[in-house]
Amino acid sequence: TYIRTYEGWLYLAVVLDLFSRQVIGWSMKPRMCSDLAIDAMLMAVWRRKPQQQVMIHSDQGSQFSSSDWQSFLKANNVISSMSRRGNCHDNAVAESFFQLLKRERIRRKIYTTREEARSDIFDYIEMFYNPKRRHSSAMQLS
Repeated sequence: TYIRTYEGWLYLAVVLDLFSRQVIGWSMKPRMCSDLAIDAMLMAVWRRKPQQQVMIHSDQGSQFSSSDWQSFLKANNVISSMSRRGNCHDNAVAESFFQLLKRERIRRKIYTTREEARSDIFDYIEMFYNPKRRHSSAMQLS
């Protein structure tokens, strides 16, 4: 997703655990590029250290079809799954997270700098969403 700042857009990529709904990887950059997605996935792999093959689901953005992304997934024993073109329901968990972030934290705010936005979003993910926010899909557990 993208966040408005007076310096320009800040793009956010997240990796969500489908079972716990926690954000296990995230990255923010001033450009939508394959490094944005790779950095988020790198954090997820580092945090979880999967012992078996895992699957990542994404939309059909160019960053998820790049050769760098595909090479990273292959090197880390990750299978790629992609949404159907133009179908937001296929990626509903991520879309739901972005909607919550924008409703609960960003609202109609325009950050002065990308760094201010980055700091506020870090706080939302690591200090509220992951440790405290209850999820109906996880029987209201945080």
